Amino acid sequence: MKIRIHVSLKPGVLDPQGRAVHHALDGLGFAGVEDVRIGRLVELDVADGTSDDALTEMCEKLLANTVIENYRIEKVS
Repeated sequence: MKIRIHVSLKPGVLDPQGRAVHHALDGLGFAGVEDVRIGRLVELDVADGTSDDALTEMCEKLLANTVIENYRIEKVS
């Protein structure tokens, strides 16, 4: 089973990488970009019987820093 974990910074957490990309886009002449937030995508290939609880535990123990990041688990197939 393929799993995608989308990890993003929580609202209100400073995103220096997003700010740098925003500045670069502005410098390249791309007007209208109001904000940029950078996240990451983790793709896992797991056994079909892997429980939702196990996936949540993976995220909370390793894949996301839950103090400053949110995550979303997506089952692809």
